[in-house]
Amino acid sequence: MRIWFRIWKNAHLIKQTVIERNEDDTRTHKVFNSLEDACHEFDLDIPIWLDKNVKEFKRSSKTRFTADSFISEIDFDHMEMSVLEEDI
Repeated sequence: MRIWFRIWKNAHLIKQTVIERNEDDTRTHKVFNSLEDACHEFDLDIPIWLDKNVKEFKRSSKTRFTADSFISEIDFDHMEMSVLEEDI
Protein backbone atom coordinates (compact mmCIF):
# COMPACT_ATOMS: atom_id res chain seq x y z
CA MET A 1 0.00 0.00 0.00
CA ARG A 2 1.22 3.49 -0.88
CA ILE A 3 -0.34 6.63 0.61
CA TRP A 4 0.42 10.20 -0.44
CA PHE A 5 0.34 12.92 2.24
CA ARG A 6 0.29 16.61 1.35
CA ILE A 7 0.25 19.76 3.46
CA TRP A 8 -1.40 22.85 1.96
CA LYS A 9 -1.22 26.50 2.98
CA ASN A 10 -2.89 29.33 1.05
CA ALA A 11 -3.59 26.95 -1.86
CA HIS A 12 0.12 26.06 -2.15
CA LEU A 13 1.62 22.64 -1.59
CA ILE A 14 4.28 23.13 1.08
CA LYS A 15 5.19 19.53 2.06
CA GLN A 16 4.54 16.08 0.71
CA THR A 17 5.61 12.50 1.26
CA VAL A 18 4.62 9.03 0.13
CA ILE A 19 4.54 6.29 2.74
CA GLU A 20 4.73 2.69 1.60
CA ARG A 21 3.62 -0.20 3.82
CA ASN A 22 4.39 -3.73 2.65
CA GLU A 23 3.92 -5.69 5.86
CA ASP A 24 1.29 -8.38 6.18
CA ASP A 25 -1.31 -6.42 8.14
CA THR A 26 -4.87 -5.17 7.81
CA ARG A 27 -5.71 -2.21 5.59
CA THR A 28 -6.80 -0.22 8.66
CA HIS A 29 -3.50 -0.81 10.45
CA LYS A 30 -1.55 0.15 7.35
CA VAL A 31 -3.54 3.40 7.03
CA PHE A 32 -3.10 4.33 10.70
CA ASN A 33 0.60 3.40 10.70
CA SER A 34 1.18 5.39 7.51
CA LEU A 35 -0.54 8.43 9.02
CA GLU A 36 1.65 8.11 12.11
CA ASP A 37 4.80 7.85 9.94
CA ALA A 38 3.84 10.90 7.87
CA CYS A 39 3.07 12.97 10.97
CA HIS A 40 6.42 11.98 12.45
CA GLU A 41 8.15 13.03 9.21
CA PHE A 42 6.24 16.35 9.19
CA ASP A 43 6.82 16.82 12.96
CA LEU A 44 3.07 16.97 13.67
CA ASP A 45 0.74 15.51 16.25
CA ILE A 46 -1.41 12.73 14.85
CA PRO A 47 -4.82 14.12 13.86
CA ILE A 48 -8.09 12.83 15.24
CA TRP A 49 -10.33 10.97 12.79
CA LEU A 50 -13.62 12.84 12.81
CA ASP A 51 -16.79 11.31 11.37
CA LYS A 52 -16.36 13.34 8.17
CA ASN A 53 -12.83 11.90 7.71
CA VAL A 54 -14.04 8.34 8.14
CA LYS A 55 -16.89 8.86 5.66
CA GLU A 56 -14.63 10.53 3.06
CA PHE A 57 -11.97 7.85 3.39
CA LYS A 58 -14.46 4.98 3.10
CA ARG A 59 -16.04 6.60 0.03
CA SER A 60 -12.96 7.69 -1.92
CA SER A 61 -9.79 6.41 -0.14
CA LYS A 62 -8.79 9.98 0.62
CA THR A 63 -9.51 12.60 3.26
CA ARG A 64 -8.50 16.05 4.44
CA PHE A 65 -7.52 16.87 8.03
CA THR A 66 -8.16 20.50 8.98
CA ALA A 67 -7.39 22.41 12.19
CA ASP A 68 -10.36 20.83 13.99
CA SER A 69 -8.66 17.40 13.67
CA PHE A 70 -5.49 18.50 15.45
CA ILE A 71 -5.17 19.03 19.20
CA SER A 72 -2.31 21.50 18.86
CA GLU A 73 -2.36 24.57 16.65
CA ILE A 74 -1.22 24.08 13.05
CA ASP A 75 0.44 26.60 10.72
CA PHE A 76 -1.16 25.31 7.51
CA ASP A 77 -4.67 25.01 6.09
CA HIS A 78 -5.03 21.24 5.83
CA MET A 79 -3.28 17.92 5.36
CA GLU A 80 -4.56 15.55 2.70
CA MET A 81 -4.02 11.82 2.51
CA SER A 82 -4.79 9.74 -0.58
CA VAL A 83 -4.27 6.05 -1.23
CA LEU A 84 -2.16 5.76 -4.39
CA GLU A 85 -1.89 2.00 -4.56
CA GLU A 86 -3.69 -0.81 -2.75
CA ASP A 87 -2.33 -4.26 -2.05
CA ILE A 88 -3.50 -6.93 -4.43
